[in-house]
Amino acid sequence: MSSALRNTLASVAIVGVFFPVVASAQAKDGYLTDSRGGVVRAAGAGGCVRTSQWTPALAVAECDPDLVKKPAPKRKPVVTPKKAKPKPKPMKPKAKPKPKKPPMLNITQKIELQGMPFGKAEMTADNKKSLDKFVAALRKATKARGPVQMGAVVVTGHTDRIGSLKYNMRLSERRAVVVKDYLVKNANVDQKIIFWEGKGPKEAIPVTKFCDKRMKRKQLIECLSPNRRVTVEVVGRAVNLKPKPKAKPKAKKPAGKAKPKR
Repeated sequence: MSSALRNTLASVAIVGVFFPVVASAQAKDGYLTDSRGGVVRAAGAGGCVRTSQWTPALAVAECDPDLVKKPAPKRKPVVTPKKAKPKPKPMKPKAKPKPKKPPMLNITQKIELQGMPFGKAEMTADNKKSLDKFVAALRKATKARGPVQMGAVVVTGHTDRIGSLKYNMRLSERRAVVVKDYLVKNANVDQKIIFWEGKGPKEAIPVTKFCDKRMKRKQLIECLSPNRRVTVEVVGRAVNLKPKPKAKPKAKKPAGKAKPKR
């Protein structure tokens, strides 16, 4: 009998001793298995029965878990966070068209308050009425313009030629101040826009050149009365209420006569 046959019979005999419950057994993949393919375990110890072909490379996790390479843990897939979509920029509200500024007019109005008392810085009753009407007319709208917005008020005092130049210069300044104060107190004109000065007899009214020195004093004073005055000049602006004239349509040229065909 050969030695190989002897070894096989010996292995079967050992199996019959340790595993009386196994009717038949076969070797597979380094371990002894039963007819159902399950690995045969030693009675009592519970360990798997290895065959002579067993090597560590044939170890299975069921029998030799320490010899089996554990599978590398699965790496969790790296999830790249999705970039958040940029929020749409809020739409800027359309700017409202600026209202067109109405056309403006430059206004210059002037009044002369004549006939002030000789040698005095006083306004007559007629002077006051004239000045009140003048200011009221400026503040009232007309068909051509709106109320005048005063930008500056120039008040200039004057005298006749009787007396010294120094005296008359001071008198003309006092007359200018009297009218300035009246405008502030009675006409509610802003004092900041009022400018005043005195010019004495330097700007005489032309008609008074006929007043002769040879006249009697009382007659001469009466003749020079227009020079005893205060001039009030207002410079300002007002809305132009006149509509713009419509452009005339261009006249169509008369069509030329068609030349007769030859």
